[in-house]
Amino acid sequence: MTQSAAGVMDAVLHDPEKPVPPSGPAWGAVISLSLGTFGLVTAEFLPVSLLTPLAHDLGISEGAAGQAMTATAIVGAISAPMVAIITKRLDRRTVMWTMTLLLILSDVLAAGAWSLAVLLTARVVLGIALGGFWSMSAALAMRLVPSHLLPRAMSIILTGVSVATVCAAPIGAYVGDIWGWRSAFMLAAAAAAATLLVQLITIPRLPPIGVASFRSLLDVAKIPMVKIALLVVLLVASGHFAGITYIRAFLEKIPALDVETISLVLLAFGISGFFGNLAGGLLAEYSLKAVAALAPLLIAIAAVSLLTAGASALASAIAVAAWGFAFGAVPVGLQTWMVRRAVPEQAQSAGVLLVTVFQVAIAAGAIFGGLLVENAGITSAIAYSAVATFVAALIVFLVGPKRET
Repeated sequence: MTQSAAGVMDAVLHDPEKPVPPSGPAWGAVISLSLGTFGLVTAEFLPVSLLTPLAHDLGISEGAAGQAMTATAIVGAISAPMVAIITKRLDRRTVMWTMTLLLILSDVLAAGAWSLAVLLTARVVLGIALGGFWSMSAALAMRLVPSHLLPRAMSIILTGVSVATVCAAPIGAYVGDIWGWRSAFMLAAAAAAATLLVQLITIPRLPPIGVASFRSLLDVAKIPMVKIALLVVLLVASGHFAGITYIRAFLEKIPALDVETISLVLLAFGISGFFGNLAGGLLAEYSLKAVAALAPLLIAIAAVSLLTAGASALASAIAVAAWGFAFGAVPVGLQTWMVRRAVPEQAQSAGVLLVTVFQVAIAAGAIFGGLLVENAGITSAIAYSAVATFVAALIVFLVGPKRET
């Protein structure tokens, strides 16, 4: 979910209502939103790097532990539109503070979990925070800075995603190996607490000014090219998370890497994703179709490489890094595709719809991947990743956005 939420940010650029605080740009509040994205993305993907010790400590299978990702995604999909609509009469800063409090609670619950039920409860709480935050964070940024500074504000906010993408998995694996997996969640809770303090100090009063409705979401979903884009989102995201959720277990069993090496491989995945995001943005200026198609195709190639040459430590490391680079570029193409296919007044609804569908896809991928791991082994989840992302790339090549879009 987490990089797909940037689609909401892109969407609200078209919102005609944009009150700006009279005191000028509120850069401290913008930075606090960046800290929020860092905390959410870190918490969302910590189970990926801690899956094996977490499952062992709770006495459950790796497939069952992987469903922690599913719970977060399902709730995030529901809460993305619901939180914005239910809280439409509340000051936006109050809602944002509440979402950060839920993030802290989720991390603390996860750190103290003594059973799968408690862990899933923690992830449900995180899902509420995740969906609620992404449904309004970009709209808040629009109200914190004047129009000509909005791109800079967006860049700052997305920095939190990039840093978390690079740091969360390898640091989580490293800290979990030294002090135990629970310490990684406590560290995340401490970071979220610091974020809340910054938000309490910096975010000004922001009375609500309107919200997307269920009707507008349905209207956007009826646009033919948007339907195709959503199908591609489902295939790419489900394929990605079906495989990447169990990548640590794959690296432990197939090339038999130790924890230190796995941490380095995951770091390479994160760094590659950061550069993939930059590359996707540059390429999208020339060909949106190329980004939307080549990114999932590269994921498919990486997955096939793991299946055919995964026993080699070097080959596995290169494939995982390539996978990270490709997925880093995925949101650029899909976000732009979605937003450009909606008329300006529907753009915010398009962004919310993208977040919701992406979270559904994460859940579907984690569930299906878990079933495959339980019944056919880890390689079957990687195989599904290859098939799903290849089909997505094929759809884009055949009926995707034209060059002029």
